[in-house]
Amino acid sequence: MTQDVRKRIEELREQIRYHDYKYYVEAAPVISDLEYDRLMEELRRLEAEHPELVTPDSPTQRIGDQPVPGLTPVEHRVPMLSIDNTYSREELLQYRARVERLLPGESIEWVVEPKVDGAAISLTYEEGVFVQGATRGNGRVGDDVTHTARTILDLPLHLIGESFPRVLEVRGEVYIRNSDLVEINQRQHERGEPPFANPRNLAAGTLRLLDPRIAAERRLRVFCHTQGYCEGLEVSNHMEFLEKIRSWGLPTVPHVRSFDDFDAALAYCDELIEHLHEWDYEVDGLVLKVNDFDQRERLGATSKSPRWLIAYKFTKYEATTRLLGIHVQVGKTGVVTPVAELEPVELAGTIVRRASLHNADEIERKDIRIGDVVVVEKAGKIIPHVVRVEKHLRKRRLPKYHFPTQCPVCGHRLERDPGGVYIRCTNRACPARLRERLKFFASREGMDIDGLGEKIIDLLLEHNLVSSFADLYRLTADQIAQLPRMGTKSAENLIRAIQASKKRGLARLLNALSIPHVGARTATILAEHFGSIDRLMQADLEELEAIPEIGPIIAESVYDFFQSEEGQQTIEELRQVGVRMTQPRRRHHAKPLEGKTVVVTGTLDHYSRKEIEELIHELGGHAASSVSRKTDFVVAGANPGSKLQKAQQLGVPVLDEASFEAMIAGEAK
Repeated sequence: MTQDVRKRIEELREQIRYHDYKYYVEAAPVISDLEYDRLMEELRRLEAEHPELVTPDSPTQRIGDQPVPGLTPVEHRVPMLSIDNTYSREELLQYRARVERLLPGESIEWVVEPKVDGAAISLTYEEGVFVQGATRGNGRVGDDVTHTARTILDLPLHLIGESFPRVLEVRGEVYIRNSDLVEINQRQHERGEPPFANPRNLAAGTLRLLDPRIAAERRLRVFCHTQGYCEGLEVSNHMEFLEKIRSWGLPTVPHVRSFDDFDAALAYCDELIEHLHEWDYEVDGLVLKVNDFDQRERLGATSKSPRWLIAYKFTKYEATTRLLGIHVQVGKTGVVTPVAELEPVELAGTIVRRASLHNADEIERKDIRIGDVVVVEKAGKIIPHVVRVEKHLRKRRLPKYHFPTQCPVCGHRLERDPGGVYIRCTNRACPARLRERLKFFASREGMDIDGLGEKIIDLLLEHNLVSSFADLYRLTADQIAQLPRMGTKSAENLIRAIQASKKRGLARLLNALSIPHVGARTATILAEHFGSIDRLMQADLEELEAIPEIGPIIAESVYDFFQSEEGQQTIEELRQVGVRMTQPRRRHHAKPLEGKTVVVTGTLDHYSRKEIEELIHELGGHAASSVSRKTDFVVAGANPGSKLQKAQQLGVPVLDEASFEAMIAGEAK
């Protein structure tokens, strides 16, 4: 009987660990909360009936019974060094130059990773079982916080899968979600206790509590991002490390990507910064890392920090104020954006009266209501946005905000993007859409038309002089001179600036057209790849998706624009007024693996991992660390692991070492 109970207990533990992984790591639960609770209740009951079968790594043992008497020192076997910080783009470029000088002539793959603003932690597993959590301390000696680390919701007490290293130490950041802080402060208010100021300080303080029961109430979470002392861990780069520990059930920092080109990595930094408001956790910067572990070892470290990574930080400012109202504005692609009207408050040396609310889902998720006291944040050059509501200060019942169903400018119906968060005005001729598109077209990021600012565009629209991009090029000096506060000389200067913009080239034009999901970098990639607007308009979806850095969403948006009647008419009109629509294509000598993405897995006979990846780079390819639909083929050696299985699932071609050598030899002839 005991053997049957033991077997059932192990089955329940495995099931619960699997469902914890699906819920916390993959954010893709496969059972309901009720079904999960029933599994946990059955496990608790069986363990209560058979206490001799309880183990420290059981999911039921996440919270200890008694406070610990004090925190004991822990010496880190590998020092937890700090990270060099920079707040400027120029210093990032200087950092790249320093790394390239230390690795002369080598291809460098860069990783971009959000820097979660929490409390640093070291987590150690032995044979897959969690045995110790420790704070960073002074970098060499920290405090043992195993008792509170065990309460971290998404931290597995036993890794899932198999073939764990004998010792695995991972470093990460313990954090508290903004939404959880709202609930915690509500409970504080109900108890008559002061609220906590921010999630970062609360996470750090909670980790050092002596009573794990209090820590459990505060819903700590963790993102893992770095390896510490390990025995038996076989990975050659950072992306492989993240993939490996994630497969064992450890939550890794999201939105991590690798790039062969530093400029592409910087462009991705800009992209991430635009999405900070969507995340329910604090981020105070982005980390750029060298991906390859061999290169990291050769780069080494100073006495304070490693040379293979740097933090690109932005100064964050917060203020608390009251939400007086919400209005919506229509953007250049028809997206209707809600804006918070605030009681004026000083933030980063300026008086802030408005803040972005981004979209309807954001208002719903944060439960933002007119009359609420809200926390407003500004980081770097990002426009202020509402971080959270101080619900404990909501003294009376406030009505929920209902997003409008009609455009505030033209009255047409508003529609949500299929499967998306954005709500758009469906009227392509909406005056607000046209105004914003013309503003962007003329801006420095667009066609850079000096002197054509917001006020003049408003005058042109008011006097019905323009209704399209091409109309700008049909304007005359006499028409402009007749506008209020515009003289003959100013009019002539503006016409010269407009006509000069015809020669900006294809990349500028593609960015200026306000095609959804197409920014400056994407426009440059498309322009250099195709060389002319005609060649781009002939491209099908498959050809667009095959371009590096052009994913399916961007490809579909570009394809739809150029196949639409509006897109074709826009291009034809701009062609008629003489706008240049060509760009020199990027010139390079063809190589056997030019433009191909290759993944290597397993052990090869004739190459080390570093040697095969260097060969792929020399032949023009990209040696990626994970398999996706964009992978051209996988080279598989002995003991290939999960990458081979994923390639087979996705239908990605798989070559053995001999076939790979034959292929590159044949293509090189």
